[in-house]
Amino acid sequence: MNTKSSLRLTAELKNLAAIRRFIEETATALGIEPAVIPDLLLAVDEAATNIIVHGYQGQQGPIEIEVECQGDALVIRLRDEAAPFDPTAIPPPDLSLPLEQRSPGGVGIYLMRQCVEQVTHSCTPQGGNELILVKRIEPGRERKRVRW
Repeated sequence: MNTKSSLRLTAELKNLAAIRRFIEETATALGIEPAVIPDLLLAVDEAATNIIVHGYQGQQGPIEIEVECQGDALVIRLRDEAAPFDPTAIPPPDLSLPLEQRSPGGVGIYLMRQCVEQVTHSCTPQGGNELILVKRIEPGRERKRVRW
């Protein structure tokens, strides 16, 4: 079985459903534990939304998503051609403050970090961004889950 799949489409909010479907179908085809899939969906949804809303700021541009099994990890890469921006440099939100007292921003990257074990960013040689999400999938390991 091919352990690598990719999807390339226009970075528009209306394409978020197609992105979620791609992640869910790919993870299922790779045999990823069903209990882990909601974490993957939330992390990728937050990342893609950030690219669409903050990266492209209403302009059209491509977004490419690549999913690959690498040993005991599922690696999801999101690439764009938006202005270079490192979301991992944003400090975590102060969740102890009431909502009306918090600074805007930072919740999406916080959620991504709760859903996967590793979130990294790099600028691409073409001037865009690559965000890498890594989720451990080793058998028998307790999974970190977001609780609502």
